[in-house]
Amino acid sequence: MAFKQLRRRAESEIPTSSMADIAFLLIIFFMLTAVFTSNKGIQFAYPENDPNDREVQPEEAIHIKIEGAGQFQIDKRPAYSLEEIGVYVEGKMLQSPEKPVIIESLPDVPYFVMIDVFDVMRGLEVKNIAIPSKTERERWKTFFQ
Repeated sequence: MAFKQLRRRAESEIPTSSMADIAFLLIIFFMLTAVFTSNKGIQFAYPENDPNDREVQPEEAIHIKIEGAGQFQIDKRPAYSLEEIGVYVEGKMLQSPEKPVIIESLPDVPYFVMIDVFDVMRGLEVKNIAIPSKTERERWKTFFQ
C-alpha cells in the first residue's frame, strides 16, 4: 500500500504572545531614558516687615435694605426717598470712591423698586455693587437686621 503523504498546511498567524512583553519593555525603556523637565514656578520673595507700614482697616460697606416701595433703610437708618439715598451714598463715595454698596431687597418688594435704586447707584457711578444671595443673607442675618 502506498502511503500518500499527507501535507499539513501550517496556518498563518502572527505570534502575539510576546507582544505584551515587548510593549511593557518599551514603556520601561522610554520612562527611564526620557528627560523630565521640572517647572520651578514663579520665583518671588516675601516682603520684609516694614515698621513704617500703616495699619489698614477693612472698609465697611454701605448697606441699603429695600423693605417696600418708598421704604428703605441705609446703614440701619430709615430713608424715605431715593434722593435721600443718593445724597447719603454720594457723601460716602467722596470719602472713599471704592466703597462697596450692598443692596438687599425683601422677597415681596416689587422688582422695579430695586431697579430704581440701581439707577441711582449708576448715576453716582458706584463701582462696587453687590446683591447678597439667600445663603449670604442667612449667614449675615444678625448684621443686616
